[in-house]
Amino acid sequence: MKPATKVIDCNVHHAFKQPKELLPYLQEPWKSQVSQFDLRSPRTYGPPGRAHIDCTYEPEGANAAADPELLSKTFMDAYHMEYAILTGGMYAISVHSDPDYSAALASAYNDHLIERWLTASPRYKGAMTVATQDPLQAAREIDRIGGHPGIVQISLSSGAPVPYGQRRYYPIYEAAERHGLPIAIHPGTEGGGIANPPTAAGYVSDYFQFHTALPQSLIAHMISLIGEGVPERFPSLKFIIAGSGVSWLPHLMWRMDRNYNALRATVPGLKKKPSQTIRDHFYLTTQPIDESDNPEHMRFLFEMTDAENMLLFASGYPDWDFDDPSKILPGLTERAREAILYANAKKLFSL
Repeated sequence: MKPATKVIDCNVHHAFKQPKELLPYLQEPWKSQVSQFDLRSPRTYGPPGRAHIDCTYEPEGANAAADPELLSKTFMDAYHMEYAILTGGMYAISVHSDPDYSAALASAYNDHLIERWLTASPRYKGAMTVATQDPLQAAREIDRIGGHPGIVQISLSSGAPVPYGQRRYYPIYEAAERHGLPIAIHPGTEGGGIANPPTAAGYVSDYFQFHTALPQSLIAHMISLIGEGVPERFPSLKFIIAGSGVSWLPHLMWRMDRNYNALRATVPGLKKKPSQTIRDHFYLTTQPIDESDNPEHMRFLFEMTDAENMLLFASGYPDWDFDDPSKILPGLTERAREAILYANAKKLFSL
């Protein structure tokens, strides 16, 4: 079960045993609301359940994802992980219609993350959450805790009313750059609350279709960020496209470059080819890895996109589409595996 190289897991969904864990970190009236109604987070599509993980890592009667000691012992130790980036799932608050409720939950979540989890083990690093409905308020939250040594990332929901390249989000990017924190965009909330439909064609009937179409929203945000010149405006800011696989990357790079050659006058904010901007400013997490049955095809994909230097390993634990670091990406060179499983994340997060 031990991978051949050290591992940094860039997407571990730690959890609450119950939503009321947040109550000590909330002010009124939000404390009473959560006490009475639990967390009100709009969502349209839900996964079928937890990952099928060997009972060694999920002892009967125990929820390892909600217990710092248990998660470290039964999951991280089993895979010899050096660090786990704790991403939770609170980014879903950004599709709620009430920006103040969402901002209050973000602050409570971040305080709980720091006090309950980051103090439990130096191997835990935190992805703070902000509510994107009010970017100025989100920037204040980044300034409030973005300097904490255990906070290494900002998580945003890919479910949104408008693409992330638009200037309304600049206060978030200014604060992120100020604190040297990369921004990860994670799917799963499309079609809920104030977010747009989950596909370009509208709403689908089942989770199979929803999950298959997930990269659409991430691709749209990526195109928007590049087309609006966000990396040019914030040159040291890095983005992580999480939870959507990697096989779509060559198509996007080629299509954007082709359009840039023909339509350069329409995007004055772009100073270089989009494919180069992607290589310079974007990372992708592996999970859920959309591997071909033929490992040779994955090697071709890596050569076409320089993916070896852009990918970050993520297990997605404990989701149903969990990826085992000892089994993914067969056939790659040891150098490529070491970069993806460990070195790229160590450099990005300065670990």
